[in-house]
Amino acid sequence: MPVPIPSALSTVAAPVEARLREVLDAETARWSVVDPDLTAPFDALARFVLAGGKRLRPAFCHWAFVGAGGSPTDPAVVDTGVAFELLHAFALVHDDVMDGSATRRGERTIHVEFDATHSTAAWRGESRRFGEGVAILVGDLAEVFADRLMTGAPGDAFAVWNELKIELNVGQYLDVLGTARGGTDLATARRIARYKSGKYTIERPLHVGAALAGRLDELAGPLSAYGAPLGEAFQLRDDILGTFGDEARTGKPVGDDLREGKPTPLLAIAVERAQRGDPEGAALLDRVGRPDLSDDEVTALQELIEATGARTEIERSIGELTGEAVAALDQAPLATEAIDALRQLAAYVASRDT
Repeated sequence: MPVPIPSALSTVAAPVEARLREVLDAETARWSVVDPDLTAPFDALARFVLAGGKRLRPAFCHWAFVGAGGSPTDPAVVDTGVAFELLHAFALVHDDVMDGSATRRGERTIHVEFDATHSTAAWRGESRRFGEGVAILVGDLAEVFADRLMTGAPGDAFAVWNELKIELNVGQYLDVLGTARGGTDLATARRIARYKSGKYTIERPLHVGAALAGRLDELAGPLSAYGAPLGEAFQLRDDILGTFGDEARTGKPVGDDLREGKPTPLLAIAVERAQRGDPEGAALLDRVGRPDLSDDEVTALQELIEATGARTEIERSIGELTGEAVAALDQAPLATEAIDALRQLAAYVASRDT
């Protein structure tokens, strides 16, 4: 059964999505008047942002803001949630180009969509380069719109915003490097997970929310005590879904992480254990990162990762990290409503199936 979305998430998602639509509709209309050809990239961005996504980053920002005394209907926190969604779109669109991913949320990725447009129209040049070029520009537009929404934020909030963007790019570089090199050790895999996803998804949105309410100095530590372990748990769950997830739920082909050779803690543990006494298994794991990995090989790798106990170890870590995060809320000087919401979000992050 699908994991239900908690009210702490759905109540935040609705106003954020309405504002997202308003912002993107206005930009599409504005630039389509300049040149009708500009409709295509703006429409692509709007479809990408509005067609899916869990809205986790706006939710963590929102509940930190409310927990620090902010009003849940304050337009500033809604706009900040929209900024997080647009920044996330920027990261995903660029990530799809870097990884050569064909699908995202069950649909063609933006670079594949524009590759097909170029090919069908028989335009000059290489279709792949055109598609990737347009996707990079679409991602860049999303980042610019996100920054514009943050220009009126308090200084502390804008400083955290800029830091999280640096951390996101640092983590992405380490991920690209680890994928290219292969054989990433567990410590490096955890560092990548922390900077590429964990901090940017949970800890930093919490900090931005507290900063919007003027209480960052007081709340940064307690929010990190909750957000840092939960951020790692979030990425560990992502790693499991990337290897074992249901394609109908995740919207991406099963085994994509194995074909891309993502340097995950899950894979690092499996490799380390196989190398101790399973030469055949170690040889199979050497195939990770090959784009031509067959479906049968993906299945065999899934079975091997299970057999090494790596999946069990990661599930245990998710449980421990989530428990640590929830326990930290007992010491957090936040409004009761926000504490309850953050507990809901922690349970969802730990068990989600998309």
